[in-house]
Amino acid sequence: MEIRKINDSISVAPQIHAGDLPELAAMGFRAVICNRPDGEEASQPDQDSIAAAARQAGLDWRSVTLAPGGPVMERAQEFGQALDELPGPVLAYCRSGTRSATLWGLSQAGRLPRDEILRAGAEAGYDLQGIAGALPERAD
Repeated sequence: MEIRKINDSISVAPQIHAGDLPELAAMGFRAVICNRPDGEEASQPDQDSIAAAARQAGLDWRSVTLAPGGPVMERAQEFGQALDELPGPVLAYCRSGTRSATLWGLSQAGRLPRDEILRAGAEAGYDLQGIAGALPERAD
């Protein structure tokens, strides 16, 4: 598993598998958010199997999927709400981790300053410059 920490509340990762969930729980994660819709790739595990493994490992589970070309801002709001409601720290995953990092960044618009969001993404290895225009310079 390639886990990249954005901050103490959220980390992101490429596709995880059901067998990874006990290890994630042992690492201290308390919840998982899936940002990848089923069926993107034939070999991809389905959400139901990962959700069941998450629950069995004692982790909360949420699905906030975003397909390519989907409603990004709507999903970012749902992602932010999930972060507010779920116990942390949270691991969010998608195909590569980029979609999860992007949703996190957009969900923090108005909560964190733009530079802080972009820096946290960069420190985790994700270039979030593509969403910079959607982020206010300062937090509310």
